[in-house]
Amino acid sequence: MDLEFSPEDLAFREEARRFIAENYPKALRGKQDEGEELAKEDFLSWHRALAKQGWIAPAWPKEYGGPGWTTTQRFIWSEELARADTLPILPFGINMVGPVIYTFGTPEQKARFLPRILSGEDWWCQGYSEPGAGSDLASLRTRAVRDGDHYIVNGQKTWTTLAQHADWGFFLVRTDPESKPQEGISFLLIDMKSPGVTVRPIITLGGEHEVNEVWLEDVRVPVDQRIYEENKGWTCAKFLLAHERTGIAGVARSKRGVERIKNIARSEMDGDKPLIANPFFKRKIAELEIDLTALEYTELRTLASEASGRGPGPESSLLKIKGTEIQQRITELALEAVGHYGAPYFRGFGEGDNEHPIGPDYAHRAAPTYFNGRKTSIYGGSNEIQRNIIAKMVLGL
Repeated sequence: MDLEFSPEDLAFREEARRFIAENYPKALRGKQDEGEELAKEDFLSWHRALAKQGWIAPAWPKEYGGPGWTTTQRFIWSEELARADTLPILPFGINMVGPVIYTFGTPEQKARFLPRILSGEDWWCQGYSEPGAGSDLASLRTRAVRDGDHYIVNGQKTWTTLAQHADWGFFLVRTDPESKPQEGISFLLIDMKSPGVTVRPIITLGGEHEVNEVWLEDVRVPVDQRIYEENKGWTCAKFLLAHERTGIAGVARSKRGVERIKNIARSEMDGDKPLIANPFFKRKIAELEIDLTALEYTELRTLASEASGRGPGPESSLLKIKGTEIQQRITELALEAVGHYGAPYFRGFGEGDNEHPIGPDYAHRAAPTYFNGRKTSIYGGSNEIQRNIIAKMVLGL
């Protein structure tokens, strides 16, 4: 595996770095710096800038609107986004349902949905998990019954990220309750404005309205909004999850997180020596960096495999496990580094009464970020499930 960048790759890196510096929305940067809750328009402002440049979907084939980048260019791009601390592009349209549509969809479905995913005109959410059907996703109970040219859908989904903003959702539904669990599931695209769709908020420990529960009551969904064959939705689901798990690894942004911890550890708080002088804390950072480097090489091998024409396989489970564990360790170290200044701080604390959080600015969101990070080892298929996949698919157990 050649790790040296070519002159063309170095030129691309400079182009990418310059584009981000000149086009990243200033208002969005200000909100990020202040730790403000972001609105739908905030997310879309960066999405539209990338879409206008043709850079919104780095991994998409050029025929469907991708930029035609090499694997190395995609790696460089992710590094530069992390370096600039940009807001991550929401994955549900670009990284998840988009590839499913251009891989399994009909020509009509591709023409209808892909351009609007690229432009940001349609905001997507994911309807997979249910109460009692999270890691054991195949046990889902949301039911879709055929009625002529429509399905009638009834059920409940949970932990649906940012569904309060969504125009469309991609849902796994049971269309054959008599068959084996994985064989009776279909993959439907549902207009979130359809009669019978209700979105109810779930407020996280950090005080954010990030996730929701979604109720579907006699929702009519046209049959032409089913992707792939009836009862074959599990094929689409596995394909989507493999792409999601690869992206969850988040190596570039974890490297940025380690640098933040180092900066915090170099600061003097309350007149004490910098935490970086503590050999025990320094060892924790070193161990974290070693594990992150190993993960980065695994990600590069996965990208090289994709470049040769093979899609993500069981190795995506390895990336998911180690990537999310490292992300959690980063939030733990950050909370340890800020010490008592990391006492829980929620959005809106002190508003209207002239009170302000005590301590340095970088400490204010350490606890909520830590709490929010507990979910990373669960979504996209819990890490316990990923170990089972590795045992079966890699080790042959």
